Amino acid sequence: MASSSSSSSVTSPWLYDVFFSFRGEDTRNNFISHLCHVLATKGIHVYIDVELRRGTKISSALLQARESSRISIIVLSKNYASSTWCLNELVKILECKESKQQIVLPVFYHVDPSDVRHQRGSFGKAFTGLAERLNGAMELQTWRAALRDVANLAGYHLTDDRNESKFIEGIAQDISRVIVSHSHLYVASYPVGFDSRLRDIMNLHLSVGTNDVRMVGILGLGGIGKTTLAKATYNSIAFRFEASCFLANVSDTSNQAHGLVQLQETLLYMISGDCRRLNIDSIDTGINMIKRMLGSKRVLLILDDVDHLTQLETLAGACDWFGKGSRIIITTRDQHLFTTHGVDSTYMMTGLNHRDAFQLFCWHAFKKQKPVEGYEKFVEQIVNYAGCLPLALVVLGSNFLGRSESQWKSLMDRYKKIPAKDIQEILQTSYDKLSENEKNVFLDIACFFNGQLRLDDVTVKILDSFGFCPNISIQRLRDNCLISEFDGRLQMHNLLRDMGREVVRQESPKNPEARSRLFFHEDIREVLEYDINLMVMNFRGCEFLTKISDISKCPNLQQMDFKDCKNLVKVHKSVALLDKLVRLNLRGCTNLKSFPRGLLLRSLQFLDVHLDAPVEDIGNLANPMGHGSQLSKRRCVDYDDDQDDHNIESNLLT
Repeated sequence: MASSSSSSSVTSPWLYDVFFSFRGEDTRNNFISHLCHVLATKGIHVYIDVELRRGTKISSALLQARESSRISIIVLSKNYASSTWCLNELVKILECKESKQQIVLPVFYHVDPSDVRHQRGSFGKAFTGLAERLNGAMELQTWRAALRDVANLAGYHLTDDRNESKFIEGIAQDISRVIVSHSHLYVASYPVGFDSRLRDIMNLHLSVGTNDVRMVGILGLGGIGKTTLAKATYNSIAFRFEASCFLANVSDTSNQAHGLVQLQETLLYMISGDCRRLNIDSIDTGINMIKRMLGSKRVLLILDDVDHLTQLETLAGACDWFGKGSRIIITTRDQHLFTTHGVDSTYMMTGLNHRDAFQLFCWHAFKKQKPVEGYEKFVEQIVNYAGCLPLALVVLGSNFLGRSESQWKSLMDRYKKIPAKDIQEILQTSYDKLSENEKNVFLDIACFFNGQLRLDDVTVKILDSFGFCPNISIQRLRDNCLISEFDGRLQMHNLLRDMGREVVRQESPKNPEARSRLFFHEDIREVLEYDINLMVMNFRGCEFLTKISDISKCPNLQQMDFKDCKNLVKVHKSVALLDKLVRLNLRGCTNLKSFPRGLLLRSLQFLDVHLDAPVEDIGNLANPMGHGSQLSKRRCVDYDDDQDDHNIESNLLT
């Protein structure tokens, strides 16, 4: 029957933590009962067979327990080898060790490991008696080989001069450590949409069971589910390796004092099987120890959230650091790391499909698979806003849980202006690690150029004019999964766009004019209408500008550029009163219909306007002070009345 409480996850492939194989008459009522009790107090799930076994019939429960236990403890007492039942069970346990990567721990209970290996002494006497009874049965050679194999495993030796209570406590502590190091990892409350991803990475990239050593990368933007997939993969295959280790938050830990050495110590502690935590004095020492101690082991190592090549070189420098059949899985947001480190293959994470995204949000917002009646349209809007990003769906779903319909509407309006804090913090991690040039290009794309052609001359020239090195910066943003290209156009996820815009808003939350960029129409209007340090207004090529409104509260404007604003129709009369305006460019505004008369622009040096109207409607440049002013750079005003072009330079008063 099973004893003690379970600490294992319900998703674990193991039904039990520990299975015991023992000779009942030697150890059932003393050593076994005491050890089981101590393990139970530590929350370790144990299977112990309480029936007295005779013959060869095996119950289905016993068979399942033996094959579904993470650890098998074989208690080799003096009469163990007198039982065909025990010896057959030993053979099966060793088979499971190879086929299922079970951990086998022998306990030499008042017998010498050498006597077990060579079947001599009191232990050998029991085996000899069995051999005589069976009269040369074929199983004898199989049993001898199994006894030799188990005697060669690292285990525990209880002698007459040792304290049995302390001996038991030592075993229990080691088992507890092994259970923790091989524990199933929490994946998600509702792991929607991960079955297909898990199949893909298992079948197309990992091929567990082959003898080659592979490094496999999982790539994607923050919140896309890289860590979740890595955990699900670990849970699915860890039992097939001799040892395993999931190193979480590699980036954060490595940035701490002695962080890389700490990671090396954790790796060796988890994988080496040594119950003592090793002290490493330097990174180089740690590298040598990893290569020496893991070079012959088939291990599973997952390095989660790597952001620098040094971390890979320190923890998994090359495939030959690990034994045959090992698998190293690395998650990152930086594709260039995989290129420079020579990762064998990369799994690119994408957002959930619409069905799974809809379902994941509903699980968190309604605690069921479908929305409450009447909320379907809200869910559709939020799923479209979240762009099928798992992190956003989980955070938003939890925030909407239990809210009224009016609260849903208010939250949706708020999130359109200011992203949820939890989402902002995760996504901004990638932004914070960019160089200054890369940050500037990212913010410009987020605020202005999302969806623009990558090779568009205007876009590149604008970015290049500020010294942002757009070509290399754009490539770095692609490497970090912050932008992508679709059909030749730069594309940024909606939530990344909103994250970037929130970075700009936080530059001056209450004073838009102090921000580096303006993109929200209300902020733009406020600044344009009320900002007197405003000197340059550049809307060149803006397709959405239809009119220039009253700008009389911006008296210090010196340059206004509306070139190629093809949908601009009207220019407000206040433009004619800008006393300090030096340059006004309206070339290419082919739909301009209304332009102010009587331009009182005494500082104007350049005027370029294209009008579908009579020449006299343009008006004259006049000096409000009553005397003429000389234009330092005389330029013509182009005009088109559907007939001939006219040079009206003569109309400019001097």
